[in-house]
Amino acid sequence: MIKNLFLVALATVTVLYLAVWTVVVRHLRRAAESPGGYVLEPPKPTAFQLFVGFITNFFDTLGIGSFATSTSLFKFFNLVPDELIPGTLNVGHTLPTLVEAAIYITIVQVDLRTLLLLIGASVVGAWFGAGVVSRWPRRTIQISMGFALLAAAGLMMAAQLKLFPLGGDNLGLGGLRLWSGVVGNFAFGALMTIGIGLYAPCMVLVYLLGMKPLAAFPIMMGSCAFLMPVGSVRFIRTNRYSMRAALGLALGGIPGVLLAAYLVKSLPLGAIRWLVVGVVVYTAVRMLQSAGARKVDGR
Repeated sequence: MIKNLFLVALATVTVLYLAVWTVVVRHLRRAAESPGGYVLEPPKPTAFQLFVGFITNFFDTLGIGSFATSTSLFKFFNLVPDELIPGTLNVGHTLPTLVEAAIYITIVQVDLRTLLLLIGASVVGAWFGAGVVSRWPRRTIQISMGFALLAAAGLMMAAQLKLFPLGGDNLGLGGLRLWSGVVGNFAFGALMTIGIGLYAPCMVLVYLLGMKPLAAFPIMMGSCAFLMPVGSVRFIRTNRYSMRAALGLALGGIPGVLLAAYLVKSLPLGAIRWLVVGVVVYTAVRMLQSAGARKVDGR
């Protein structure tokens, strides 16, 4: 019964998100077609943008995360301006993440109160975070994303070296541990809006609080599924994202999620994670170099 209610909630969020996105895009296109209106990029994604959506969400479903890998590809191939990357990540990965959440909430057991409170905290954090980040200038975003990516790489590396506790046997939290989880997920929801994925820090938090490792999946995927539409609406309303790249993430991402969830049973993820760590560090350095160059140029 509870799982069915979650699925209904996810379906409702999906419909509302698509409705808001469609209405805002139509409004912007009407404004662009008026005399003196600004120019919008073509909405149809390229084959490579669809591939980026597919591959990043494929590995996201396996627990590697999609934000750091997407940022690396956007930066390396110069697909999205730096200041539009946070919005593009949030807007584009929302629909695939909703699909992930529906799958993992259905198949993995976790305490309902813990799940609801941690998800709610992340949503509130994303709402406040998106309101701030959507107004940041390009250089501030470059610096923030650079350090956020380094933090993400550090978490990935620590996980690879098994520096985290392996968790416990609990499927829920209570008392101080529960409220520590709420505060932590609030912060992670806010950090999502500058491009640092919630998966790695949320998984670490769940481990540190003594929960079963598998319980991290419905918590982190459910958190992202409900917070990303909320945060994304602010980016959509201010047009602080690349619609073409976001559609590539969304349309290419859903098949990637389904393939990883239902067809792939095992992959050598250890080697892939080390590769991702290297790519993320490289991207972080390039992002910070770009910010430094803008300061020198006085822009």
